[in-house]
Amino acid sequence: MRIALLQTNPTAGDISGNSALIVRGVKQAQTLGADLVVTPELSLMGYLPRDLLMSRGFIQRGAQELKHIAAELAGGPPVLVGVATLNPSDMGRPLFNSAVLVQDGAVGHAYHKTLLPTYDVFDEDRYFEPAHGPQILDLKGCRLGISICEDVWNDRDFWKRRRYHQDPIEILSKAGAQAIVNLSASPFNVGKQALREDMLSHMAKKYRLPLMITCQVGGNDDLIFDGRSAAFTADGQLFARAKGFEEDILIVDLSAGTNPPNTIAPDDFEPEAEIWNALVLGVRDYARKTRFRQVLLGLSGGIDSALTAAIAADAMGPENVLGVMMPSRYSSRGSVDDSVELARHLGIRTMELPISGIMETYESTLADAFRGRQPDVTEENIQSRIRGNLLMALSNKFGSLLLTTGNKSEMSVGYCTLYGDMNGGLAVIADLPKMMVYRVSRWCNRRGLVIPESTLTKPPSAELRPDQTDQDSLPPYELLDQILELHVEQSQSAEEIIAQGFDEQTVRRVLRLVRIAEFKRKQAAPVLKVTSRAFGTGWRMPIVRQD
Repeated sequence: MRIALLQTNPTAGDISGNSALIVRGVKQAQTLGADLVVTPELSLMGYLPRDLLMSRGFIQRGAQELKHIAAELAGGPPVLVGVATLNPSDMGRPLFNSAVLVQDGAVGHAYHKTLLPTYDVFDEDRYFEPAHGPQILDLKGCRLGISICEDVWNDRDFWKRRRYHQDPIEILSKAGAQAIVNLSASPFNVGKQALREDMLSHMAKKYRLPLMITCQVGGNDDLIFDGRSAAFTADGQLFARAKGFEEDILIVDLSAGTNPPNTIAPDDFEPEAEIWNALVLGVRDYARKTRFRQVLLGLSGGIDSALTAAIAADAMGPENVLGVMMPSRYSSRGSVDDSVELARHLGIRTMELPISGIMETYESTLADAFRGRQPDVTEENIQSRIRGNLLMALSNKFGSLLLTTGNKSEMSVGYCTLYGDMNGGLAVIADLPKMMVYRVSRWCNRRGLVIPESTLTKPPSAELRPDQTDQDSLPPYELLDQILELHVEQSQSAEEIIAQGFDEQTVRRVLRLVRIAEFKRKQAAPVLKVTSRAFGTGWRMPIVRQD
């Protein structure tokens, strides 16, 4: 049997558009001799559809579109379509997360997801009722065990601590499945594909069953999906992998035995390469799916705006990127020169809007109100808000998407200005710690000099007062990022971090900054997620709390 894993890039909520992707892919798979085509999880709805699933009309449109797909593909191979289906019972949640068989011009049996993730960015228990018992498809003399995404993430011998009490793959094996098929979405984070392949290899070998997974690709809101659909032999060998970060069709020939032809797409698991590819795809899809053709950003001469500009140029084409320089009386000549050089390397358009005159107007207007008070962070924030106001004016006038340029370290401790440099529609690198920003920038330059060396070597500075550097207000980024990784991504307390040898005063200060900056993060632009825990839908901290 030849199974086609259809790696599509759906848009959340675009049922007709997603249907067209499926139909086009199935027809192409048919020319490749596929006996069965498998789409990703919820491919007809686009993962994650979130509260669109609460709309009965949305679910009904999905059911109607399934009938259209069946009619359009009559005479072609059977297809497993990822879709939400109604729960006919008057008990439990209203929907199932399903793989529906479309065959011979008709909509057939629905196979349901068993394990429903409700952690990080997931909230499937909000919508779906879990399946019970094995989900088996008998086709062409082969018993295929049907599973959906999370169903493969609970093996007792792979995980030290399992999240669920049952293992659907173990159940499928005991029910006589001869191969496992998994419909997946599975959002990207750096290093996850290597982990996924280790896990699936282990399971295939453990149960002595070929295992196939088809994965969504593309960006929807803050989530990025890397594709890389894959197949493993019964002895756990990876023998096929689809392309990363782009649409693809992967043909898996089960009849080829344990040593089928090698069809592993080239890939790069280096963290910097994965992050770059993910962010380029995330920017491109966010802009495309929200119907923006051009983007703009502020160019400060610093490393953050430089990397953001480089990503944007790769994602959108340099002709569709505008870099705006807004020097003040505190901006160094080197910062302006670095911005100009960066723009020249990237081939992006530039505009210069000096803000010193606007600053003087603010100072004059506020002089009486501020009389008797010394200058402080208020004046620094005014500069940032002037820049944010100008960038939003350009965004409105040109119909361009404004990209924010702050990194995760700054976002964590609130080293950013609300209604200033936080303005924008998409936070491109806000899930990259500062030291990773440098790593990715240097990786980028290995492919050809893009970011000026002076940008990489000068001390980071917001340049909002004379001779300012970030380390005037923050611990060194090497130290700060270590503490933040333990606290934000590993959820460690101050006591746990201090016990590892970190200075107590520094740790408590950093964690306090994280806590009091929560109100800013609630108002931030969507953050493209590339780490295991980002400041987005998976971060659910209260603003009002006591530690």
